[in-house]
Amino acid sequence: MKELHYLNKYFLKYQTKLLLGFLITVIARIFSLVAPRLIGNSLTAVENFLESESSDLSSIKEILLINILVIIGTTLVSGFLTFLMRQTIINVSRFIEFDLKNEIFWHYQRLTQRFYKNNRTGDLMNRISEDVGKVRMYVGPAFMYSINTISLFIIVISYMISIAPELTLFTVLPLPILSITIYKLSRIINLRSTLVQETLSKMSSFAQENFSGIAVIKSYNLQNQSTNDFNLLATESYNKNMDLVKVQAWFFPLMILLIGCSNLIVIFVGGNQYIKGVIEIGVLAEFIIYVNMLTWPVAVVGWITSIVQQAEASQKRINEFLKEDPEIESGKGVRKKIIGDLEFKNVSLKYPETGIKALSNINLSIPSGTTLGIIGNIGSGKTTLLDTILRLYDPTEGKIILDGHDLKEFKLDELRNTIGYVPQNSFLFSESIEDNIRFGNPKASNKAIQKNAKKAVVHNNIIKFKDGYKTLLGERGVTLSGGQIQRISIARALIKYPQILLLDDCLSAVDTDTEDEILKHLKSITRDRTTIIVSHRISSLKHADNIIVVQNGKIVQQGQHTDLVGIMGYYKELFEIQQVGSSK
Repeated sequence: MKELHYLNKYFLKYQTKLLLGFLITVIARIFSLVAPRLIGNSLTAVENFLESESSDLSSIKEILLINILVIIGTTLVSGFLTFLMRQTIINVSRFIEFDLKNEIFWHYQRLTQRFYKNNRTGDLMNRISEDVGKVRMYVGPAFMYSINTISLFIIVISYMISIAPELTLFTVLPLPILSITIYKLSRIINLRSTLVQETLSKMSSFAQENFSGIAVIKSYNLQNQSTNDFNLLATESYNKNMDLVKVQAWFFPLMILLIGCSNLIVIFVGGNQYIKGVIEIGVLAEFIIYVNMLTWPVAVVGWITSIVQQAEASQKRINEFLKEDPEIESGKGVRKKIIGDLEFKNVSLKYPETGIKALSNINLSIPSGTTLGIIGNIGSGKTTLLDTILRLYDPTEGKIILDGHDLKEFKLDELRNTIGYVPQNSFLFSESIEDNIRFGNPKASNKAIQKNAKKAVVHNNIIKFKDGYKTLLGERGVTLSGGQIQRISIARALIKYPQILLLDDCLSAVDTDTEDEILKHLKSITRDRTTIIVSHRISSLKHADNIIVVQNGKIVQQGQHTDLVGIMGYYKELFEIQQVGSSK
């Protein structure tokens, strides 16, 4: 159970409630012992009455009536305490589930881009849902029934020893066999539970990817192939689950068999002792009741063991990610307002997974309030350059200076709060258009939302929708055109009023007239802001204060538009091609 040790901090957090639940459990079990004892006393009293051949029934009736009333009272108290036990311990399990899910989600957000590239979304979802659900069963029902079982065993067996030690010894003989059986089966359950959870993660990942790429699947008519692939995974999951339940199925029959053996032993040994006069008839009756009281706790041992083993397997999967340290660590902070003066000093970046050098010896100065244009072919390192400013990746060599300080000195939140970023593949959430724009500034007013939507030249499109800014978007903004998605993303970045604005090829899906209008608004907005625009269109960059051409992670050309069009190279060639294209 070493993986489950991670949960000890939560047990400490809720120790008061758990101790209260434990105390209630013990008291409830003590009250539950009253009934068997009184039943035994009643039978002994009846036997003594019959042997005395007394004709006075009033005394025996009074004894039986008192015993019956006490049995009913203690049973009601025991039942009420059992209810409180469940309310206390099961509630704690829900609190721990809540805390653990939040911890995992927060840790997911701290991890870097590389983590998400190396792990599938479906697997991440499965660990925060299915695996946490398995763990909750351990901290709730399994913990509760364990306390219930242990306390009942200690109290019942102790009392049994006090009244008939020899008979108790024979009664508990099957228990060592039970312990060995549970140990053997639990190890198999642990291994098979891990395989079940891994297969479930595969199914979740496959389904998530297929739903995300449903348009591609339909356009290539791959529905049948996808169904067949999913069927193979479902069959694998079925087989793994069947392997698990076949082992689990041994528990209850074995428990019942062992309890049955204990009953036979009590009747045989106890009967002989009664005949010899060693014990009274009431003691024999008590022991039969006690053995049957232990039936459920003994039977539930197998179920508890199964839950614990599944929780161990699930917590191990959760711990794998929780133990993953984020590569990007927040700095101590710089106590000054960021103005956006950027400088790259011999910056290089190599991806460790592939060995590809995305950036190579980049030296670049971007004064505050200026606009830098970046152009280059696909895979040249343009987006990676922006990622290093956001610290989604840190350079493997060299450093980036912001306002005279190493970028790593800044706290991540203070750095990213001053940056407005529009990625190449804009992402919109399944919320309203209004909420998607407000995502850039949660405190923004409706007036500010509309103002920035106008700057992004998307206001007129939005008001044409039936619900206007309240229009709900499908996942990834599928109800909008590509150009509308890009412009809403621009509005989301602008409403942040950032000191540094990063635009990564975010005008590729808009027409040239709309592009000119957006650039006109951006020119007035970015006068006192550092702006970096990545584009494949020279029309988007020609007004920039400085333009760099990037190829294979290196800066191969640099200058203003009027300078670069007069120099042989990539920029001039692309300009001439686009000039010809626009004239047709």
